[in-house]
Amino acid sequence: MTGMVPDSGTSDMVPDSGTSDIEPLLRVRDLRIAGPDAELVRGLSFEVDHGETVAVVGESGAGKSLTARAVLGLLPPGLRVSGSVRLDERELRGAPERRYRQVRGRRVAFVPQDALSVLSPVHTVGDQLALAARSVRRLSRRAAAERAVAALERAGIPDAARRARAYPHEFSGGMRQRVVIAMATVNEPALIVADEPTTALDPVVQDRILRMLGEPREGTRPGLLLVTHDLAVAAAHADRVLVMYAGRLVESGPVGPVLRRPRAPYTGGLLASLPGRGATGRRLPSIGGSPPRPGALPPGCAFAPRCPAAADECRQREPQPHEAGDERLVACHRVGDLPDPVTELFEEPA
Repeated sequence: MTGMVPDSGTSDMVPDSGTSDIEPLLRVRDLRIAGPDAELVRGLSFEVDHGETVAVVGESGAGKSLTARAVLGLLPPGLRVSGSVRLDERELRGAPERRYRQVRGRRVAFVPQDALSVLSPVHTVGDQLALAARSVRRLSRRAAAERAVAALERAGIPDAARRARAYPHEFSGGMRQRVVIAMATVNEPALIVADEPTTALDPVVQDRILRMLGEPREGTRPGLLLVTHDLAVAAAHADRVLVMYAGRLVESGPVGPVLRRPRAPYTGGLLASLPGRGATGRRLPSIGGSPPRPGALPPGCAFAPRCPAAADECRQREPQPHEAGDERLVACHRVGDLPDPVTELFEEPA
């Protein structure tokens, strides 16, 4: 990523892919998701390049999971969606279900938080993986079964041929999540969308599973859109990070600069709240208050009521994402006036 380009039709800006001949794998522009009474995602724009991992972070209710499901065309009924979602330069937003079925599993795959939500309890895991393979490829039953075993082996399931004959309840939580990863990758998709895929797992298993998601398959590393509440996970596994608050982008850019030296107060508050950052024996900093409800957003910046640096302008006018150095975007009126690091805003004096 070498620069920023303005998003047509909206004041948001998005990172440039840095090349003129290779288009992004996934390009989202001015995504808006509205319920009956309020907008839940408000003008979000971002890209995922081929082989790149982009982490989407923020508190519960920020719109992270809705964004991920919008890419897959799996939003609940009753929500209105506008904007653009392009995969391989093909527009998906507003496409008929037939077109989504053509890309799900083949070009884009989903890894959910709860493996049991997608695994059938009455079929063996091998049969379920083989069915996933045959749903998008012309394979014999034997070839599909062999492909299923190979996917289980890549996902780290020991004695895969035997375990393929087992049922989901015969696997531990960590092993079930590996099965779901095997199912998501059995057809070597170009993009994997993972929504909190390791929340319930211990850190060692979590790290192994996330590394598996980004491993090259058939010589190509898939793109990964990773939804997580864990900044440590984002720091360890992402190339870029997108921070969301109240349905909007707050800060985005390369994961190292953003998480080492955040520019937006909200990002600084998230980082200041991590255990181990401050001096021992001192009270752990936190962001006061709670995120606003979608139907009751304050005027101006949605974070202003919780922000220690909020000024009159912040309470009157919503900030738009703009370039702030280090190939990043920041939506904050007061970027140039804040302390460096901005985490100091949330830390109590010694």
